[in-house]
Amino acid sequence: MVDVKGRWALITGAARGIGYLSAVFMAKQGCNLILHSRSLEHTERVLEEVKKIGVNAYAVAADLNDLSAVKKMLDEIDDSGVNVDIVLNNAGLQIAYRTEYFLTPPEDYLVSFNVNTIAPAMICYHFMPKMIERGFGRILNTTSGIRLEPEQAGYSASKAALDKITIDLGKTVEGTNVMINLTDPGWCRTDLGGPQAPNAPESAIPGIVVGAFVDDKKSGRYLGAQHFTGLSLEEAVRKAEAEFDSPYQE
Repeated sequence: MVDVKGRWALITGAARGIGYLSAVFMAKQGCNLILHSRSLEHTERVLEEVKKIGVNAYAVAADLNDLSAVKKMLDEIDDSGVNVDIVLNNAGLQIAYRTEYFLTPPEDYLVSFNVNTIAPAMICYHFMPKMIERGFGRILNTTSGIRLEPEQAGYSASKAALDKITIDLGKTVEGTNVMINLTDPGWCRTDLGGPQAPNAPESAIPGIVVGAFVDDKKSGRYLGAQHFTGLSLEEAVRKAEAEFDSPYQE
């Protein structure tokens, strides 16, 4: 199991929900954190909390629908001199639920793809070469199990595209100590999931971050968090490595 103590992780969407829980959990493992949200004010609470745990942390801000802002954020991280070892692309946007789905506007797709696909891809493309050069890296891209719901077409299509990007990128690093996998919190009672969701946000821990700790050099996997609910981190890692294979095996 990977020891993340002293390493640096970038967590997008860290101000609330699954991102907030992931940040606190990673801090408790000794991981230093770069906490992203749309506004620096949004991460003030979690930034203070993780610093009290005893790790180094700072916040960055960018609207992921503004790709120039994403580029500026990445440049800012570079300028800090920090080597990002772990990326949790957690931030996502479910733009609308269209009961009259034949009237879905093009903007649903444009915004959904910017936030849920293109911005995470930019982050992957930015940090993966640096990880490969250093010989270590973990990237987790958050997907969704939503399917057969044209009411949420923009969201689900953007997540399907992110799945494809993740699996294709994973093939390039399979068998190395740079690993990129998919994760999914399941339907949780967050601002995105809504109050009717069956799962508490806490049920996604530790599964939502288990891909940061696995050490079997396999990429492209779907590590759904609900498969690991109730397990310790050590148990979750053992389960992930024993039961979840990469899609590249012939």
